[in-house]
Amino acid sequence: MTVTLLDHVAIATPDLETGSAPYLALGLAPEGPDEEVPSQGVRVRAFVVGATLIELLAPTRPDSPIAAFLEKRGPGLHHTAYRVADLDAEMARLRGEGARFLSEAPSPGRAGTRVAFLHPKWGAGTLIELVEHPAAGPAH
Repeated sequence: MTVTLLDHVAIATPDLETGSAPYLALGLAPEGPDEEVPSQGVRVRAFVVGATLIELLAPTRPDSPIAAFLEKRGPGLHHTAYRVADLDAEMARLRGEGARFLSEAPSPGRAGTRVAFLHPKWGAGTLIELVEHPAAGPAH
């Protein structure tokens, strides 16, 4: 298995300011400026906790996956993400294990990453994201 560590935990929120309040109260500060990920229709605010991020995800358009999630389930845990060294190889390996992905190919993620999501029905009811950081490494 090429998972190297827990990359981030993503929390869906309708508004980054409201969603940030608990993390700011815990003494955490945003990692940097908010970032928009057009391919996912979200604006992301990240908080660093050790080697892991807490990512708050707010929809940027009503047809985004996060908007649909919020409509159906409300704010809360959206997915867990695991870092991999070679996303293409890991996707091929997992397909050999019977894994189902939400898309056939990786898409752009936050901070120059490439990402792919595993179907929650395959992930024991949990949406799982695989994250490949650029060769220069993660910002956190």
